[in-house]
Amino acid sequence: METTETFESLVRAEFAPKSTYLNTASNGLLPARTVTALHEAALLRAEGRPLTSLYEDVEASRAAYARLAGVPATRVAVGASVAAHSGVIAASLPAGAEVLTAEDDFTSVLNPFHVRGDLKVRAVPLERIAESVRPGTALVAVSAAQSADGRVADLPALREAAREHGARTYVDFSQSAGWLPMDADGYDFSAAVSFKWLLGPHGTAFLVVPEDFGGLTPLLAGWVAGEQPWDSCYGPVAELAHSARRFDLTHALFTFAGLRRSLDLIEELGVAAVHAHDVALADRFRAGLAALGHAPLPAPGSAIVSVPGLGGRQPELSRAGIEVSNRAGNLRAAFHLYNTAEDVDRLLDVLGG
Repeated sequence: METTETFESLVRAEFAPKSTYLNTASNGLLPARTVTALHEAALLRAEGRPLTSLYEDVEASRAAYARLAGVPATRVAVGASVAAHSGVIAASLPAGAEVLTAEDDFTSVLNPFHVRGDLKVRAVPLERIAESVRPGTALVAVSAAQSADGRVADLPALREAAREHGARTYVDFSQSAGWLPMDADGYDFSAAVSFKWLLGPHGTAFLVVPEDFGGLTPLLAGWVAGEQPWDSCYGPVAELAHSARRFDLTHALFTFAGLRRSLDLIEELGVAAVHAHDVALADRFRAGLAALGHAPLPAPGSAIVSVPGLGGRQPELSRAGIEVSNRAGNLRAAFHLYNTAEDVDRLLDVLGG
């Protein structure tokens, strides 16, 4: 585990934001090492040099995410978005299957199940999702941390309820991977984008599947999904990859060139240290809000804080050099490893002014 001094020195070496940036729930900042890698990747293309190293970055990123998720790399596929991964899972369900979701969860987790048109999609409050699993529930789909307000799902309870009733589970870790310890091994399917708390560029999302692939059909498979990709460029793929790579989409190579370095940083710092840092700042903000007479939406233990009635101040805050989000009228602040107590206090000062 990193010491506080080492944690701070690593962060200072990688980040120099020009604003008080409290909006990681929308986009994470890129570390300096990631920016350098992106520049070098672009030069490879510009100068016509071999791209071999970029394909190596894909596999290194897959392996790093697998370590963070606590699963073998053979269970990790890479694609373009959580919505695409959700679509593949939705397509695997039989007509009439019941899908249990949390009310107002992020659209990419929900919509592919709705557009099928022949599934029974049932939404319940997040706090009741575990108790709402019932006989006949085919799949439970939920975000580990809610995008709108940061509430953290009781995943262990959900996992037990799903096992009791024979339901599969699908967890979106997009708003938690990188700051909240992740145990993807306990769920049938899970996904996460790369550009939020994992500090990567846009353009890719990970999917974790069971060893037996959980009944999924690689509907979006192209040449990269072949066991021998470079022998699978023409005609139907003769042999799909024996691993989760059969669900890969064509790789956004520049993204992986940068993402590999971002994941390296997360691993160097340690998710436990990042979690302690991020949640301490969120709690500092909650305490400051109380002193100002504001009550954030309840989300204990979360790095995301959402405050009713203050979302309309987002433009004013941005003009003051403080970046937050306005979500459904709520001010959403999201704290990550590059943030400091001074950032929290500056936001509170402007809100109280």
